[in-house]
Order: sequence, then C-alpha cells, then structure tokens
Amino acid sequence: MNLQDWIGRSETAEDIATATPYAALSATLDQPDIQRPPPGAPLPRLWHWLYFLPIYAQSDIGADGHAKRGGFMPPVSLPRRMWAGSDFAFDEPLLIGDHLRRTSTIADVKEKSGRTGSLIFVRVRHEIRRNGAQAIALTEHHNIVYRAAAAPDDVVPAPQAAPAEWAWERRIVLDDVLLFRYSALTFNGHRIHYDRQYVTEVEGYPGLVVHGPLIATLLMDLLRRQQPEAKVARFEFKAVRPTFDITPFSVHGQPSADGKTVRLWGRDHEGWLTMDAVATLS
Repeated sequence: MNLQDWIGRSETAEDIATATPYAALSATLDQPDIQRPPPGAPLPRLWHWLYFLPIYAQSDIGADGHAKRGGFMPPVSLPRRMWAGSDFAFDEPLLIGDHLRRTSTIADVKEKSGRTGSLIFVRVRHEIRRNGAQAIALTEHHNIVYRAAAAPDDVVPAPQAAPAEWAWERRIVLDDVLLFRYSALTFNGHRIHYDRQYVTEVEGYPGLVVHGPLIATLLMDLLRRQQPEAKVARFEFKAVRPTFDITPFSVHGQPSADGKTVRLWGRDHEGWLTMDAVATLS
C-alpha cells in the first residue's frame, strides 16, 4: 500500500461554536472569569479545537484509543502517534454562535528514518469558514508523527536546554484530572493521556503524556493573560520533547524587542525545552 496515495484526500465537517465548551475550558485552565459567553464573544486563539470533535463509533476505535487507521487518515502501521506541531494563520475571529465549516486535506505524507527508527509524518491542512462565507477565517497545518513501538535499545534524543531568561512564567500543576478533562473536552480517546497502565506498559513512556494541543493552549493562554489586548495573526509551535504528568512543568514567554513577536515555550523541571513556539502579533 502506497501511503502517498492519501495526499489530496479531503473531508468536510460542520459545527456550531457553542458556549458550554468555552466555559468548560475556562474552568480547566483556571481562568478568573468562568461563565458561558454570550453570542458574538470571540473565541481565544486555538479554542477552535473544542469543536469539530472526532466522533467515531465505539466499534471503530483501535487499541490505542484512536479511530482505527484508514479512511481519511492514511493507514500507517507504526503504533505510536504524537502531535508534532502546528502552524496557524488567523484571518478572522471565530465567534460564539458562528456556524463553522472545516475542510481538511491530507497535504503531505513523508517516511523518514530517525535515531529512534522509522518515522512517518502526515501533514493535514484545515481551513475553517464562518457562516457560509467563502473567505477562510482560520488556516491550520497539523503535523502528526508515527513511530515504532518502544524498544530496550531505543536511542534517546539529546535534550535541548530551554531559554534561561523570560519575561513571563506560569507553573502548571499536571495531574490525571487536568489531562482527563482536556481529553473529555476534545473527545480525545488516545489512551496515552489517561490510561497509566497502557502508556507505561504498552507504549513505554514513564507517565501520562500531556497533550501537545493542551501545552500549546497553555502557551497562548499565558500570552492572553499577560497581554489581553494583543491580537495574534500567526502562531506556530513544535513539540521538542514529551511532557509527562510525573514532574513539574512551566510555560514561559519573552516578547521581542520590537513587540512584533512573542517567543513562548514549555520547560520541564530539569530546564529542558519541551515545546517551542512563536506568536506573531498584528
């Protein structure tokens, strides 16, 4: 089977930006003002992940909690799947009450060989439109990496030190409940985020894996807390190192000298970089 044949495949989904998921994520992130927003209230950046949820029949779920391979996504045989990063262009705000339409397309499939064995990268382009308009309100490229099962002789990539100076910092308490709530809000059944026995015994990780999108959302939330009036035109993030719930974790930010961009990153308790991101302000 040639995975390249999946390039160009597309699917469309529709949803309504309702208020309850907004309030639920506000509570999960310890926002100071937890309430259901009125129609017309803008969604914070990245909160579109609360919609277009991956709804699959229980009988279509694979052993890892994701949908079985095939269909829209290519049937990659490698068992471990991670969110490697994303980039975004925000052209119009999404508002509570909007009727949203998302067109998703497989943009690329690449096979590589890394220090940990075979890797397959799948890049998906999402375009979101509002209320029947032709103009694209939000464009997202979602990068997914598939890896082989853990092995005793796996080569662990050398960690990268996080920046030693920052303007902003927020320490995050990672626990089973936070990860469960975010999984529930995004209808994410991937067992690495809530099933400790599965993630340690089957996939070989030391603890529950923190969702990449959750860390990215916490980075953007830090920017929003520090600069509430800032308007983000573009955002990109890359997962550098897995984050687990067994150690302390923090998010940091450093605006550029000209104020046009903000570097944001995740940092583990040993000072290693876990996620690296840049927000470009309009």
